[in-house]
Amino acid sequence: MAELRAQFPRYHARPVCTFGPVGARLLIVGLAPGMHGANRTGRPFTGDASGKLLFSTLHAFGLSSIAQATGSRDGMRLINCRITNAVRCVPPQNRPIASELHQCRGFLAYDLELLYRHGRRRKPVAVLALGHLAHRSVLDVLGERLRDWPFSHGGVHAIRPGLALVDSYHPSRQNTNTGRLTLEMFRNAVGAAVEFIA
Repeated sequence: MAELRAQFPRYHARPVCTFGPVGARLLIVGLAPGMHGANRTGRPFTGDASGKLLFSTLHAFGLSSIAQATGSRDGMRLINCRITNAVRCVPPQNRPIASELHQCRGFLAYDLELLYRHGRRRKPVAVLALGHLAHRSVLDVLGERLRDWPFSHGGVHAIRPGLALVDSYHPSRQNTNTGRLTLEMFRNAVGAAVEFIA
């Protein structure tokens, strides 16, 4: 991180924390901070192409106060949802390695515990995993096996009573530009999570 701060002195270039209100019933889990997005702004999915699709979709479902996130002081508020990443720092070559996933596991475990503890007292809760690695990280923290809960875009997995893991392809530019993930597909996945907690 020291190298990144030296290279980009105006960037946040530190671990990126979870964003959103404690007690939210939807937890969105991404992979890692983007080099020129969250690493720059200090907030998950803020200031990059992935965030444009994510926040506009959240806004359409009434889960965010504005449709576009440009920086940490843009006035964005999340409503009944939180956003985090499996890894809190920018990984080498934009691909997290096993040691990083292990080192950051406690943060994800804490976010999942907050979500589930709140849900058990009130209503159902959901985790929206953005991509296969986020899906696998959630399962690892929950002590579940991937073969029992395979990743599938739009899949809704009833992992615990009142807790669903919903899968979506990551809203990255690579996935949207190639057509692997369309706006309709992404809205359907987010909608499945919203429907579960409704």
